[in-house]
Amino acid sequence: MLVKPKPLHIGDQVAVVSLSQGTLGEAFAAHQRQLGIQRLQELGLKPVFMPNALKGIAYLKEHPKARAQDLKQAFADQHIKGIFAAIGGEDTFKLLPYLMEDEEFKQNVRQHPKLFSGFSDTTVDHLMFYRLGMQSFYGPNFLNDLAELDTQMLPYTRKTVEHYFTNSQQTEIEASPIWYEERTDFSDAQVGTPRPQHADKDGYLTLRGTGQIQGRLLGGCLESITDLIIGSRYSEEIVINTQYQIFPSAAQWQDKILFIETSEGQPTPAKYRQLLQVLDEKGVLSAVKAIIVGKPQNKKYYDEYQQVLLEMTAAYQTPILYNCNFGHAYPRTALPYGAQTQIDFDQKTLTIMEPWFS
Repeated sequence: MLVKPKPLHIGDQVAVVSLSQGTLGEAFAAHQRQLGIQRLQELGLKPVFMPNALKGIAYLKEHPKARAQDLKQAFADQHIKGIFAAIGGEDTFKLLPYLMEDEEFKQNVRQHPKLFSGFSDTTVDHLMFYRLGMQSFYGPNFLNDLAELDTQMLPYTRKTVEHYFTNSQQTEIEASPIWYEERTDFSDAQVGTPRPQHADKDGYLTLRGTGQIQGRLLGGCLESITDLIIGSRYSEEIVINTQYQIFPSAAQWQDKILFIETSEGQPTPAKYRQLLQVLDEKGVLSAVKAIIVGKPQNKKYYDEYQQVLLEMTAAYQTPILYNCNFGHAYPRTALPYGAQTQIDFDQKTLTIMEPWFS
């Protein structure tokens, strides 16, 4: 069982960390920083930018040790009660040697667990926490969610962040009736402008399966998970993953509910098939009890992905719930790693069957 953090409380300090791309520190993101600060304060939280979080893209690209140091400091500081990733990126795996070889950091994670929220490349950090035995949350981050350019956070996403303050015995994660397009312009001229939005008539889609299935959640961004195995962007990622065993073993996937979603890179259906093949070859698809799949950003390849999923899991007849609100599409829920979860494929419901927090 994973150790759980405590819920957030009004007045808590929360750290903002740039563990991957350093966008948060750039001058062109100043208006987004201010919006994110404002939204955290509206929630009753006190944002704390860790020492290296605002040093920009070039510096953080060259100094993974500095990124890692911020996460270590956030866990060591008893005043900080939660941690939000700034944004994703592509090379957070470079932090692993500095984190996994630091006994004090690993001890802090186990003995003083804290809420950690983020998605995309942050998948690698989540899998590290999973390896270390702490529950984290595949959920909203600072720039994509708290810094939403509209006059308020997207209501569904705000409800997700507000849930970090509560500790229900069970949590039903409802389908959002609205989906939003990704912005193409993030300039300060866009402050106060709404995202294009659409009614989502599908809700959750059952691609295969009947009745109820329970299992514990494990997964993340499909590209980030498979890059640990194939190193498509950085060959050294394979070496680092092998050394620190961040990709869960086949035994660890047994009877889990796999959750997967795709990045803003919007892989083609052929690429999507290749990525699922990587999971299949590692014994993941044959091991899991069910799969929940995030809505593709902008619903690109929405129908094509369904067909690929059904074909790639045909041999196992894996139950699949599709079009869920996590990952790169808007709005966003949070999924707690390792939490016992029930999918009702007839009623098309998704319920976390245990408290999120200690």
